[in-house]
Amino acid sequence: MEIQYGNPFALNWLWLALACVVVIVWTAVRMRTKLRRFATANFSSQLLPPHHRLRIAVRTVLLLLTFLFLTIALVDIRWGKVWREVPQKGIEVMFVVDVSRSMLAEDATPNRLSRAKQQINDMLDVMAGDRVGLVVFAGEVRQVVPMTNHYDDFRRSLKEVGTHSIRRGGSRLGDAIRVASKGFLSKTNDHKAMVILTDGEDQESEPLKVAKQVHQDQGVRIFTIGLGNMSEGARIPAGTNGDSNYVTYDGQQVWSKLDGAILQAVATETNGAFIPAETKQVDMASVYHQYVAKVEQQRFETAKINQYEARFQWFVGLALISFLCEAFMTYWLPTSSDDPMQAGGQAI
Repeated sequence: MEIQYGNPFALNWLWLALACVVVIVWTAVRMRTKLRRFATANFSSQLLPPHHRLRIAVRTVLLLLTFLFLTIALVDIRWGKVWREVPQKGIEVMFVVDVSRSMLAEDATPNRLSRAKQQINDMLDVMAGDRVGLVVFAGEVRQVVPMTNHYDDFRRSLKEVGTHSIRRGGSRLGDAIRVASKGFLSKTNDHKAMVILTDGEDQESEPLKVAKQVHQDQGVRIFTIGLGNMSEGARIPAGTNGDSNYVTYDGQQVWSKLDGAILQAVATETNGAFIPAETKQVDMASVYHQYVAKVEQQRFETAKINQYEARFQWFVGLALISFLCEAFMTYWLPTSSDDPMQAGGQAI
């Protein structure tokens, strides 16, 4: 039987339960030792009759069980899967990632491409219900992940993306926008957002013209995130193994800069936004809420989700039973009339 733990950190409360057990045992041993010193065996049995010791032991066990069951309830143990229908609402977001060699430039730590993947993951952390897709481009374009709401699968595919994902070098931003626009599932001219992460370099693929047409025909709003140093730029590593060689042209090292002008124009013409991340750490949660999330949402088809059934109620019930048993112990195990501890010490 498969078991899932919703909050495993709550198990740390068991250390407190163990500490209580140690204190209780230590206290009992000390009391027993002192009682033996104070009175003879016959007289000590009158001071602390067997049924009185039993009542103390049972009440202690019941309190510990109450604490144990509450801890297990906090752990949120789940087993047994059930199918549930969950209504879906959100927008369709197509992430478009530049995987050309210039994205290996290290002006953004550790490089532009790694920073782009990190920013996408940061945005996924605050997305709920949106469909997401992934397109990568360099000299050609490839759709890696079709529109989906399975974020874990999306993250795994994103992790594997690199300059090896596209065979042909270059940077065809216009082609990437055209291909990405065909990946949306919604047929209405709303609810669509495209997030492009690139350094802005382009090889005459007319990205502004394509962006205007896509926005006019499909209502796609494009949000561009510019990566790289805009003024000084950075050299492009020739390999992917961290060596010190850099790409050269005519004997000179090639320096790549962020071209923010084209990205600004694309965003402006499509009612989107340009985020000049450059080499800085950007709060992508704020970017999502401030820009992307404001795209009008739509209702998707109801999704059937196979999830584990929560069982914490059982342990809360057991904890309540244990607590009530402890509370009514006086009525279930009444004190006999010869119990000096309960009869005002008359037997002494």
